[in-house]
Amino acid sequence: MTDVSEEVADLLTSEPLMAHLATCADGRPHVAPVWYYFDAERSVVEILTTGRKIANIRSNPRVALSVQKDIDGQAQWRVTVLGTATVVDDDEQTRDATRRINTKYGAAESAWPENEL
Repeated sequence: MTDVSEEVADLLTSEPLMAHLATCADGRPHVAPVWYYFDAERSVVEILTTGRKIANIRSNPRVALSVQKDIDGQAQWRVTVLGTATVVDDDEQTRDATRRINTKYGAAESAWPENEL
């Protein structure tokens, strides 16, 4: 992912909203809701997930992530970020990302240990 504007960074870090991660396999899109953490200093979005999304990223790392804030069903803002994903096979980095993401969404740091970064 390239650098994002300050406005987009502020939106991505404003509150714990759901994001939708789009991956692709066999020429078909796969979209799924995910929790995320945006590191504005590095312009990196961290996502912990399992299954189909991990397999899709390993096969085709091009992804899109959309985040939208609604109030009473009315969109207040939305942003889509395009980028290249990398599956990180490092226990310490995964543990640190798990702490950041789970804390953001109010979950225990030990929740969902099967997730990959």
